[in-house]
Amino acid sequence: MNVLAPAIQVLSDTIAVLRPVIFGAAAVTAVAATASWAVRTRRVSPFSALARLTRRGIDPLFLPTERRVTRLGGQPAQAPWWTVGAIAIGGLIVLALLEFLRQQLMMLVASSYAGPTRIAQLVLNWALMLLKVALMARVIASWVGGSPYSKWWGWSFKMTEWLLAPLRRVLPTFGPIDLSPLVAYFGLNILQWLVMGS
Repeated sequence: MNVLAPAIQVLSDTIAVLRPVIFGAAAVTAVAATASWAVRTRRVSPFSALARLTRRGIDPLFLPTERRVTRLGGQPAQAPWWTVGAIAIGGLIVLALLEFLRQQLMMLVASSYAGPTRIAQLVLNWALMLLKVALMARVIASWVGGSPYSKWWGWSFKMTEWLLAPLRRVLPTFGPIDLSPLVAYFGLNILQWLVMGS
């Protein structure tokens, strides 16, 4: 499993490079968003040099976000802040996923030295983690009106229905609240703890 050592090193180096890049991109976008917001809300004179620079060089960068925000009923002046949020949150998600992948590769290397039983436990742990992600996606889908037939959310319904259907039959109902995803999530956590703790 020393074959994975270069991949782990590449991931570590990528994370080390991306952290300041994402922070810098978010900071620069925040400064640009502040300038754009100040011009759009007339906090700065529309005839000033800053206003001209903003309209020519900064505002065109926010146009794709502005179109989406406007389509969803938001104010165009909010578009720069949505862009800042998308860069910051998107960057954090990318970093978290890369860090997670690096940790899983390190666990795979460590498990390979412990024998086939440990590798089987790790693979089972990955399957349980995937089920937990599908459960969370399904809960989010129920909040935002996602359909089981949607191309974005359908996978989460397909992966979890076999687990949730029996739970729904035995759990008491509390009006529109479905407790089966919560019970399943805690059950998967306990199972994961038992798998990795043994």
